[in-house]
Amino acid sequence: MASDLERKAKDAFIDEYFDLAVDLYSQAIDLSPNNAELFVDRAQANIKLQNFTEAVDDANKAIELDPSMARAYLRKGMACLKLEEYQTAKTALEAGIPLAPESLKPKFHDLIKECDELIAEEAGEQVKVEAATTDVAIPPESESLEKPQDAQPAFNLSYQGQTTVKPKYRHEFYQKPEEVVVTIFAKGIPAKNVAIEFGEQILSVTIDAPDGDAYTFQPRLFGKIIPEKCRYEVMSTKIEIRLAKAGAIHWTSLEFSGDIAVVQQAAVVPSVTQKPSYPSSKPKGKNWDKLEAQMKKEEKEEKLDGDAALNKFFRDIYQDADEDTRRAMMKSFVESNGTVLSTNWKEVGSKKVEGSPPDGMELKKWEY
Repeated sequence: MASDLERKAKDAFIDEYFDLAVDLYSQAIDLSPNNAELFVDRAQANIKLQNFTEAVDDANKAIELDPSMARAYLRKGMACLKLEEYQTAKTALEAGIPLAPESLKPKFHDLIKECDELIAEEAGEQVKVEAATTDVAIPPESESLEKPQDAQPAFNLSYQGQTTVKPKYRHEFYQKPEEVVVTIFAKGIPAKNVAIEFGEQILSVTIDAPDGDAYTFQPRLFGKIIPEKCRYEVMSTKIEIRLAKAGAIHWTSLEFSGDIAVVQQAAVVPSVTQKPSYPSSKPKGKNWDKLEAQMKKEEKEEKLDGDAALNKFFRDIYQDADEDTRRAMMKSFVESNGTVLSTNWKEVGSKKVEGSPPDGMELKKWEY
């Protein structure tokens, strides 16, 4: 049974249904809790979902069950890097190198090099902060009285879009043609402690941290947004903010910069009868955003039949379903050997789902 769930989880991961993969791996782990492979594979799916804390926990459990598994150290190193725990990541990667096959060692070396660079950068920023604190001198009272009224201050505390002190919570962003998704990695923050406002080209985030300090993030955005269509969600390990773009443009950064002279329009897929034309000054490289959007559209509109259509139908229902519906689908499908698919948890939750073969066929149990 656990092997069937593992196989289905691998298929879901390949098809990029990472939530489904995590659910299936979790069910397989319940049946086979000492299988290190299941934990290391679930760690990989959690990394894809940006559940980095959970990925570290899975990698640690895999290492505990099988200390010779190189992939477990690799997953831990990757997740710790994303959590900005650079020294922990480096230690895990160095422990995994002697165990890794030759094909994996370049990946270990690249990640260790990245750790070294980030550790050095972090140390350099700390030196800058300490030096700045030491060098700020308070002038004597007599000098302050004689200072001309129009004299410029020694330093400017106003917002300039950047600072030498690292923010309390790390953030990153990615974008789609119609929206920009900003993730702030703030763990364990209650939703009531988070206040987010949207302006025409401003994002304002205020977090009342448990230690009493307030964190604010107020960037002027690269492009304009539609405030009423923007939304956010406070999760256990992060805050996810979705900004609806006001125009079909590609953001080269999250924050506005006066150095940007031209805003590139997002590529538009031409109609079948229209021959695309390109200005001579435009680069001839591939537009990957356009290709990805076109592939997604073709995949959505693709007409399937037989098992392929059934599998797609199952995935579509599962992806949009609530937790009870998902549990009902998985329990009925697994217990009936793929002959029953129910979405009613109240009906199947308290009993075993028996197989129901098609007319004219007989259900048999195979002995392993």
